[in-house]
Amino acid sequence: MPDADRPQELPARLLTDPEMINACRVRDFAKVFRLVKTKAGIYPSMIARRCELTPSRVGEVIAGQRQLQHMDVIERIADGLRIPGHMLGLARREWETPQALLVTEREALQAAAPEQQPPTSLPGPDVDSILALATRTSLNTASLEAFRSSIEDYWRRDDQHGGEALRPAIVGQLRYVVGLLKENRSPSIQKGLYGIAAELARLTGWTYFDARQYNQARAYFTEALQLAKEIDDRQFMANVLACMSLQGTYQDKPADSLALVAAAQDQARSAIDTTPRVQSMLSMREAFAHATLGNRDSTHRAIREAHRHFEQIRASDPDPSWVTYFDETKLIVDTGIAHGRMGEAATAEPLITDALRREARTNQRGRAFHSFWLARTQLDQGKLDQACHTATQALEPASAVASERVSGHLREFYDQLAPHRQEPVALAFEARLRALLPPVSGSLRP
Repeated sequence: MPDADRPQELPARLLTDPEMINACRVRDFAKVFRLVKTKAGIYPSMIARRCELTPSRVGEVIAGQRQLQHMDVIERIADGLRIPGHMLGLARREWETPQALLVTEREALQAAAPEQQPPTSLPGPDVDSILALATRTSLNTASLEAFRSSIEDYWRRDDQHGGEALRPAIVGQLRYVVGLLKENRSPSIQKGLYGIAAELARLTGWTYFDARQYNQARAYFTEALQLAKEIDDRQFMANVLACMSLQGTYQDKPADSLALVAAAQDQARSAIDTTPRVQSMLSMREAFAHATLGNRDSTHRAIREAHRHFEQIRASDPDPSWVTYFDETKLIVDTGIAHGRMGEAATAEPLITDALRREARTNQRGRAFHSFWLARTQLDQGKLDQACHTATQALEPASAVASERVSGHLREFYDQLAPHRQEPVALAFEARLRALLPPVSGSLRP
């Protein structure tokens, strides 16, 4: 096909968008066509022409009045819109092989003598096949450790900068690992791959949760649960359910939050290797759920349970890597937040203050998040000057991290400050806010 006639390629950001990936996986062409229109500028009439469909048929699909299920139509859509075959459950399309590789292959074949033809058992210039062959011959425990190391690095960078910019890389690695699971490997390697895929899915869900894109977060959390269930990793399933419980508190669904953390604790209790640190973390999530519901006695009981489990931690405990973040500093600050959620500001303030003194400076999101919580507890006690000073200090780490959750807590403090808006200390805070975070402050304009 001449270059001038070659269909326009879809943007990489669309092909790596989880919404597009999911829509293609289930062959939801109504959503595929809408995404292609809004994110690639390819309108229904162009879709119809490129996919050899009538404009009315495309319109019916977008309106949800018709489904496309015939394989020849699906192949025309893949070829016309340049959607890679694997995304739609098809074989690799001819056009997916880069043109440069096709030229190289043709030139090599012309130059080779008949007896020098490559063996039929070797792959051609199909990059995916070459990578798959290399993986089959070299994937080992060191490879799994490399995956785990990259996940730890993702979490570290997520704390420092937020997960928005990381998400395409995380999703790409998730899909790559899920692809590896389709091949036959030793049980230990296969189990390790399932665990890595589950953690990548949870991390993706977490980045969406932090961005307050709750439907996408839930979809990836659900995928993480399914992957962990394949290897009966009940501790990790408890961890994912605890993440979903925390999301429930942000969605103002405290009953769902409590049900999810109860399910998490059930999974943890049914596992023979659940450590005290995991149990402590789950009890604190239970405290959050009860506090959101306003259950004072149950909140206090769950806090006591969290501290009781934490006191049982031993250096020799086989803690999974994903729970090591729950250290003494995290226990203290979460205890303060649980009291803060209950309106017990005088109890919460010294706990959060102590934790902030201990917290790593590199955890930008955590420091911003916890500082806004501290400012709110100070304001609840009428300490206007201290609250504004604390909130002003929080603005610098908040400006360094892309996190809608942090922005949400900033908005909540700003709204709480409304009765004092004309006080000099409040005016100074607002001036600093507008200087450091103009996009956020614009949305906070009185």
